[in-house]
Amino acid sequence: MDRIDRRIIDILQTDARAPLKEIADRVFLSSPAVSARIARLERDGLLTGYQAQVDAVKLGYLVKAFINLDMDPQRKPEFYPYIQSCPQVVECCCVTGDYSMLIEVLFATTQELDTFINHLQQFGRTRTQIVFSTPVEHRGVPVSLPSDEEEGE
Repeated sequence: MDRIDRRIIDILQTDARAPLKEIADRVFLSSPAVSARIARLERDGLLTGYQAQVDAVKLGYLVKAFINLDMDPQRKPEFYPYIQSCPQVVECCCVTGDYSMLIEVLFATTQELDTFINHLQQFGRTRTQIVFSTPVEHRGVPVSLPSDEEEGE
């Protein structure tokens, strides 16, 4: 992967619907060359998909929370299918520290969150933090190398 591939990934993370012609102009290649690079990045697993960013509040999800779950590792085989089946779970990570799982969720009300936590406690002890604001939204994976930044790219 070279600097041009990194720039293409950066552009697509900012706007996955950017036209090939626009991307080509920005990286100083032809549209077919950019198309071939994107196909290779997809085939190599560097580009794993394209998603629209959605305003959760406008969809009625007024409560965003992070739930820590302390769970016996032997429960993972039953926990993973359960957590994957929960549509309000935005992300679930196995982590180090006092808790074994970090779960990001979205709910319309705190009552719905409370009901979910009650179900989740069948797997272990929880600690919940409700989000007041998000000064930095998810912004993609950094793809620039320090040498790219020095050259102004």
